[in-house]
Amino acid sequence: MTGTRVLTALVLIPVVVALVLFTPTWAVVLATALITILALREYFALGDAIGHRAYRLWTIFCAFLLIAQQWRVGNPYFHLAVLSVLTSTPASRPAPTISFSEQMAAVYSPTTLFFLFLLGLTVLTLFTRRPLVESLPSAGISSSALFLVAFPLSFAVRTHELPLNGPRLLLFALAITWAADTTAYFVGRAIGKHPLAPHISPKKTWEGSVGGMLGSLLVAYAFHYWLPISIPHLLAMATLGNVAGQMGDLLESAYKRSAGVKDSGALLPGHGGVLDRIDALILCIPVIWYYLVLVNPTL
Repeated sequence: MTGTRVLTALVLIPVVVALVLFTPTWAVVLATALITILALREYFALGDAIGHRAYRLWTIFCAFLLIAQQWRVGNPYFHLAVLSVLTSTPASRPAPTISFSEQMAAVYSPTTLFFLFLLGLTVLTLFTRRPLVESLPSAGISSSALFLVAFPLSFAVRTHELPLNGPRLLLFALAITWAADTTAYFVGRAIGKHPLAPHISPKKTWEGSVGGMLGSLLVAYAFHYWLPISIPHLLAMATLGNVAGQMGDLLESAYKRSAGVKDSGALLPGHGGVLDRIDALILCIPVIWYYLVLVNPTL
């Protein structure tokens, strides 16, 4: 099992690194959309296991729109275009300088998209032939899939598109998560004795958790040779990202325990499903993005 796990990682990691560092953001958008669809399919299967059938096509469609919207809204050139129009005087303001697509990007923010999703759920609930007893479970599993999987994953696009070193910052979030997962796995297997959350994931230990934190901090320190961010900020981001990642890991374990399954899928040998592989990233990436935006360390 360990050999298969390592081999799968050795194949996938170079592909992901190349995608993040050497392709434009639109390619990251497509990759994020693909990963999101695969993760949503596994999440829907967890819902099926407890009798909660999602509105799959509508949820996936809205997830696509959400990822695309994060790409458009996160474009710094779009914000400069909006600012130039809003700050110009009426006399000097030319005929519309913002394209129709840019106007739509301003109107259809992620918040508005959530409302569109709600309207779709309303129509599906009222006008489909599903038994009424399924109305609440279907709406619940569909909403939680969009909110707990697609929305946080869409921050990979926002992070990649950050001005100055966006791709490297996204790779930073990925790297500290990979380091945490790897060190926690091997430290936990070697010396783990004290359960971290036995009612959720019996195999996770405090020793593994601490090992994972040290792994993230070491990678963060190494990144100071590659990112123009001070070491204290890198270590702070690694600490917060690691805690968020471990919480995301436990959150997905709680979903699986609720559904009575060991893995969310079997697509990745040695790792389980896609959701098993990205569970830590679901919370880690948004935490890194918000730190960069709110704390605003010098880049």
